[in-house]
Order: sequence, then structure tokens, then C-alpha cells
Amino acid sequence: MCLAVPGKVLEIEERDGTRMASVDFGGVVKDVCLEYLPDLQVGEYTIVHVGFALQRLDEESARRTLALFEDLGLLQEEFGDPWEAAAWAGEEVPPVAGTAHAPQEAQQ
Repeated sequence: MCLAVPGKVLEIEERDGTRMASVDFGGVVKDVCLEYLPDLQVGEYTIVHVGFALQRLDEESARRTLALFEDLGLLQEEFGDPWEAAAWAGEEVPPVAGTAHAPQEAQQ
């Protein structure tokens, strides 16, 4: 699943003529293209989908959305370890590190 996830712009730089940012998604930092929002600044929040900043967002809305996504397990699904996800492919319930959601044999 690909979500549009809110994140905070940490750093902006130009790479090969493209404005790029390091964006923090609740502890996971990813590179994001800012071509659709050329006036976005460090410290602002944005909605990101498939690596592109699409819309400016206020901090309160961003924090509420990130908290909701985390509660629903969507951040783990979106940003979790792809090797772990591949190892559990086909299982009914994929593990979430450190929680009771992992299958019993994975917790031992």
C-alpha cells in the first residue's frame, strides 16, 4: 500500500537541478522531491506520496495523522523493514517488532 504520509522538512538541497528535501516521517527520514512545492521551507510539514511533496500541512494535523497511522500499524507497513516483510510473506499476521502482533513462534 502506498499512503500519502505527512512529514517534517529537515533539510533542503538542490541535486542535479532538482530541489530535494530530507523529510522526517515520525522517526523515519526519507529523501523527497519538492518540485510540486518549490516554496516549501525547512521546518514546514508536507503530505508526501511516492516520494513527492504534494501539499503543505499544519503541524497539528501532521502530528495527529502520524499518530493515527502509527496506532493503525500503517507506518510499520509503509516504512517497515522490507526484508522482515518478505520473510513473513504469506503469513496471516505480519510481525510488528516489539508487540504482541507477531506470531507466537516469532516472539520466542
